[in-house]
Amino acid sequence: MTPASPVSAPLPPTRTGRSRELLRAALAKPGLMVGVGIIALSTLLALFPGFFAPHDPNAINVAAMRQPPSLAHPFGTDMLGRDAFSRVIWAYSVNMQMAVLATVFALVIGVVVGALVGYYRGLADIIFGRFVDAIITFPFLVLVIAVVAVLGPGLVNMYIAITLVGWVYYARLMRAEIISQKASDYAAAGIVMGYSDLRIIFRHLLPNAITPVIVYWMTDMALAILLGSSLGYLGLGAQPPQAEWGVLIAEGRNFVTTAWWLSLMPGIAIVLTGLGFSLIGDGLADLLRPRG
Repeated sequence: MTPASPVSAPLPPTRTGRSRELLRAALAKPGLMVGVGIIALSTLLALFPGFFAPHDPNAINVAAMRQPPSLAHPFGTDMLGRDAFSRVIWAYSVNMQMAVLATVFALVIGVVVGALVGYYRGLADIIFGRFVDAIITFPFLVLVIAVVAVLGPGLVNMYIAITLVGWVYYARLMRAEIISQKASDYAAAGIVMGYSDLRIIFRHLLPNAITPVIVYWMTDMALAILLGSSLGYLGLGAQPPQAEWGVLIAEGRNFVTTAWWLSLMPGIAIVLTGLGFSLIGDGLADLLRPRG
């Protein structure tokens, strides 16, 4: 009688296998793919606006003032005869820059502070908690406008204002994730093995805690575009004649009944780009959610 061959245990999936499985799952989510497509196109327009824009965005043509959309000017012209389509395309460079620069510094600062506070707790955690309570008591937009009013209008000051206020939200989220991960077995094993605190925090805890922060970052970039456009509309962000969607809407607000395209077209660009980031954030949240 032939002895039965031992049953081998299935091997754990390799890193390449997990990546392929994650890619297949991402491709199966139409919302996520639509969001990636929108942001990919927006990035191309932001990086190469001169390739897609048919005219100089600041070229004045008095003979073509406030012309409706046509083959020569798909989005019409503004009150100075400038091609509205070209100005909307060139505004992608400014507004996509807003999405990144207005959030990335807040992301980095918030992740570092939140990780340290969540790991060490104690007095630093108490002070941080009181500071967070004081910040979130006020509406985000009001605080940003107040800081910009003190620093002065302009894109750089807007980035500084958003960073000074926005890092708190990233830090609060990261703190909660680090506290949760620190209670796990692998964190206790790292402490027992004598690893340094910084190695445990940034090499072991952070990679396992960063996913919710990245998902939040995607949504925050959509909010950054909306906030930057709002500040541009109020005259606190980008300044004319620079092409920026909020500035374009502000320039067309006095001509809504006679030249509706001046405010409508940049408004559509804001909605589509924000929708792209939101779809990516929702898709990543669903894709990376732990399965029970």
